[in-house]
Amino acid sequence: MKIKFLGAHNTESTDARLSSLLIDDILVLDAGGLTSSLFFSAQLKIKAILVTHQHYDHIRDIPTIAMNFFLRHKAISIYATALVREILLIHLLNGELYPKFLEKPSEKPTIDFHEVEPYRQIQIKGYSVLAVPVTHAGLAVGYQLTSARGKSLFYTGDTGPGLDLCWQYISPQVLIIEVTVPNRYEDFARESGHLTPGLLKRELMNFQKLKGYLPWILTVHMNPALEAEIRAELAVVAKELDCLIKLAYEGMQLKL
Repeated sequence: MKIKFLGAHNTESTDARLSSLLIDDILVLDAGGLTSSLFFSAQLKIKAILVTHQHYDHIRDIPTIAMNFFLRHKAISIYATALVREILLIHLLNGELYPKFLEKPSEKPTIDFHEVEPYRQIQIKGYSVLAVPVTHAGLAVGYQLTSARGKSLFYTGDTGPGLDLCWQYISPQVLIIEVTVPNRYEDFARESGHLTPGLLKRELMNFQKLKGYLPWILTVHMNPALEAEIRAELAVVAKELDCLIKLAYEGMQLKL
């Protein structure tokens, strides 16, 4: 399983993009920094996009990739909750900002939408996929992907503390989890459903207690202006838990 980080931050500039991961060139997890990261030829290889929740920095590039597919008479599958579909139709694909790609062309809509159900394992293009609720706005879910060879990752999308139930359903080799702000913003993180290095430490301790191990951990959704502080605090967490924690970055690739 090949993982490429197209976007690993919560704001965007020339050297930071919004949340998006590319798996084996054909699956995408979230679509914040998707089209700006890939040539057209690479975009057209994508078979499905799995969306964790409805916030703009996770769905922004769905209209643009849909337009690319529409102009080439192709369709792309999107897996997400019913709430994500509603937000797309009302705000991004409403016929005023962008065409209603969930409905057009009528004979074969550009976006082939599939509603995900938490805790129900499904097959997507040769991968076993399990959507598991996380603690963020609305019905946000993370995804565990398992390849045919048994390689697995879990991507939380945005999440706050309180993942004990989530941990019961997953056993990944790689955990891709958000850490948005440093420890001094803990009150903000709790209120908005995000993690700090300190809050992550508590979640990882609970994971280890339940599972008996810690996976390789990569963090995403960092605020670029605060990243140096986050990095220093995560280094302390990694040392205390004797585990591997790395901050992801745009263009980073790894293989399971």
